[in-house]
Amino acid sequence: MPDDPGRDTTGATSGDTSGAPLGVPIQRLLFGGVYGTVLASSLASALDDDSGHPNPGYDALWILVAAVAAAAAHGYAHAIAHWSAGGRKATAETVRSVLTEWPLVAAAVPTLFVLLGASAHWWSESGGINAVLVVNTAALFGWGLWAARAAGQDWAAACRVGGVDVLLGLFIVSANALSH
Repeated sequence: MPDDPGRDTTGATSGDTSGAPLGVPIQRLLFGGVYGTVLASSLASALDDDSGHPNPGYDALWILVAAVAAAAAHGYAHAIAHWSAGGRKATAETVRSVLTEWPLVAAAVPTLFVLLGASAHWWSESGGINAVLVVNTAALFGWGLWAARAAGQDWAAACRVGGVDVLLGLFIVSANALSH
């Protein structure tokens, strides 16, 4: 499966866990990090609505629910894609595939903290959304840098990869600005 972060282009499962917590393959950690950061940024940007009473705590809850649902759907989709005729179906392997998507949910945590800060009136909801977009754009640079370094790229190439990831964040920032 092309977007399976635990597989290389030859289809062999990668077990490289260097630099990754809890024995998670580095590819899955990086994939979940980028995916979760983009998801949380997009959702936070979409929830910034001036038509009603701001409720950043409620927004944070829905971002968490969406991140958990996306992680579960992604893990389940990988599991069913690897089922074989005559093979086991809904098994512990399916549950394990879903649970290994935790990096996607973890990548949404900074967004949740910033929105909960807005809920505690540390700043406005709009200010919280702006902070989320800045923090997550910086995080995307970090994910790209880490991915490139983990792949053996030199610092210059790693910074270029991080810069490309920043473009994802800037796209979301631009879409947010244009929609408001």
